[in-house]
Amino acid sequence: MDTKIIIGIVVAVIIIVGAALALSGGSQESKIDIVGSTSVQPVAEKLAEEYTKSHPNVKINVQGGGSSVGITSTQQGTADIGTSSKDLKDDEKKGITEYLIGKDGIVISVNIENKVSDLSPDQVKDIFSGKITNWKEVGGSDAEINVITREDGSGTRSAFEEIIMGKETKIKSDAIIQSSTEAVKQAVKQDPNAIGFISLANLDETVKALKIDGVEPSEPTVSDGTYKVQRPFLFLVKGDAQGTVKEFIDWVLSPEGQEIVKSEKIVPAK
Repeated sequence: MDTKIIIGIVVAVIIIVGAALALSGGSQESKIDIVGSTSVQPVAEKLAEEYTKSHPNVKINVQGGGSSVGITSTQQGTADIGTSSKDLKDDEKKGITEYLIGKDGIVISVNIENKVSDLSPDQVKDIFSGKITNWKEVGGSDAEINVITREDGSGTRSAFEEIIMGKETKIKSDAIIQSSTEAVKQAVKQDPNAIGFISLANLDETVKALKIDGVEPSEPTVSDGTYKVQRPFLFLVKGDAQGTVKEFIDWVLSPEGQEIVKSEKIVPAK
């Protein structure tokens, strides 16, 4: 075969392959791993689901594990985005960029049969520390209070301890420990004498939300600050967000993304 013909064929093949690669360049799959707070997990999953509808070449994997896992995974670079439902301590912030995606109320929840509807922060503190042990002490039935709490490392627990318990008072050692906000809700739902704390985003008609100092937990009361038992929902990135991760976070903080945050009963950051 003539050399010119061979060269022509090779050039044509190169052009065709190059064109094919150019066309497929936009279809190369990008992956984002999100790890951390079980409270942030549901809204992160919803955001990922909606984002990938319009960005089919981006695969987003969302896992729980707790806020501490989210912070550690970010620090170590094993997750693209860590999630936390508590403010980071100064020593945790080094090298991490925080993105506030919304705010969440921590709901003090009881069984729907419970007659108690309103407690003060001090009463909640005394119940969870074990100083108050019977519902009749706070206007309820003559029954022992069963305290349900989260595990160490939970962002919800850390925020609850910071807001309600303070530095000196600890949650009673024999409190029943659950590993997620959903598990706490289910335990309260099944026990007429239980009390626990859950995310406002997880609240439904299966449990009863207590007012705190007369203020009901809701999106408006969290937004205006009148409901004091609240915490941030954070996305965490090692260094500065770049590339696909930055594009996703920018979308989360856009009006479209914030509307989805609101639809999940989280108070939008913007």
